[in-house]
Amino acid sequence: MTYVIAQPCVDIKDRACVTECPVDCIYEGARTLYINPAECVDCHACEPVCPVEAIFHEDDLPRHWAHYLAVNAEYFDEAASPSRARRDTAGDHPAVDALPPQSGPHKKEISFFTVRKEEAADADLWFPS
Repeated sequence: MTYVIAQPCVDIKDRACVTECPVDCIYEGARTLYINPAECVDCHACEPVCPVEAIFHEDDLPRHWAHYLAVNAEYFDEAASPSRARRDTAGDHPAVDALPPQSGPHKKEISFFTVRKEEAADADLWFPS
C-alpha cells in the first residue's frame, strides 16, 4: 500500500509533506510532487500536513483522480534505471504536463518555508532571528 499525490498539488508544491516524510520518498517534478511507491512505508505522516489535501491513501483516492495512482508509479518507472531509484530530472509525467495551469489557493495562503519538528521545538519565540 502507498500514498498518492493527486491534482490539487499541481502548480502549488507546498513541500510540507517532503519535510514530514521520514523515509524521503517524495520527489519534486516541475509542476507537482510525486511519491515513490517502492519507497513509501505507508506511515501516514504526509497526508495530514498537506494544506491543499492532495495526498490520499491509494484505497481512498477519489474516482476522478484514480489515474494519479498510475501517474505516481509511472513517474519513477520511466526514469529509474536498475542502479538508481531516484529521478534526477525535474520534468513531469505526461498527464501532468498536459494539464492547463491550475488555479487554486493563492500561493500567499500556503507556507512554502516549512520547518522540521525539531527546529520548531528549539525556536525561541522571544528572540526571533
